[in-house]
Amino acid sequence: MEVNNDSILLPISDIQILVIDNYQSHLSVPLINKLTENNVCTILCGVDHLPKSYILPMNGHFSSSGNIFKQIHWNEKRKATLHAMIVKYKILNQIEILKMNQRNFDVIKKLYEFANSIVLDDKTNREGLAAKMYFRELFGQDFIRFDEDVINAGLNYGYAIFRSLITSIVVAKGYLANIGIFHKGKQNMFNLSDDIIEVFRPIVDHYVYNEMKEDILFKQEHREALIQLANKKIEIDDRKQTIANAISFYLDSIFKYLDGETGHILYPLPVVYDI
Repeated sequence: MEVNNDSILLPISDIQILVIDNYQSHLSVPLINKLTENNVCTILCGVDHLPKSYILPMNGHFSSSGNIFKQIHWNEKRKATLHAMIVKYKILNQIEILKMNQRNFDVIKKLYEFANSIVLDDKTNREGLAAKMYFRELFGQDFIRFDEDVINAGLNYGYAIFRSLITSIVVAKGYLANIGIFHKGKQNMFNLSDDIIEVFRPIVDHYVYNEMKEDILFKQEHREALIQLANKKIEIDDRKQTIANAISFYLDSIFKYLDGETGHILYPLPVVYDI
């Protein structure tokens, strides 16, 4: 990095996530093109400081046409089985967060029951039942997801950062983020990203619980910390990896599973480590 008066020069190749959270910011067309060429996860925020837009490249990978063809024809039974596995590991990661924060054992025990009783495609909605118990145990019995409060603001912001990072990696691998496994919203451009993010959400939950639960306002320091959270390391396949690498390995194992090349999925754990 070079500094000249008020100028700071950074190699674009060193940037993983760029969040633009100032309406006086100006981005040139050449810069935007360079950011997409280097697969930088670029996020534009609104007046409420929440991410509103992502800048993504038109072409992400040399074999994107072949990958998209496979994606369109993924086997429905494999997708249903994978969805059940994702829900299971999401609940197991939620359990880890409750354990780390020494929450009620009876709730943890019930979540284990949900995780061990998931059926194909989670038709009995164990994910929704677990989420309701989990959030109330973590943030209090009066907590309601999507209310307008500081906890929900932190969760929404953190999830949006992870969602955009996942989307940039999906595109870089030559797949379409809007063709999902379980999520199939017709107006949702990020169905696949919303499938992938599920096991990573507890990472954000843990930060919000420990750093924001007692706050009244969603502060700049919270936003900066949630962005930096995506630069931490987590464990996957018995190794500590940056979260971006963990997402990449997780995606590769999912794509190989859906393509019928393997029956094994790599799952990340929610404990974060400094780089």
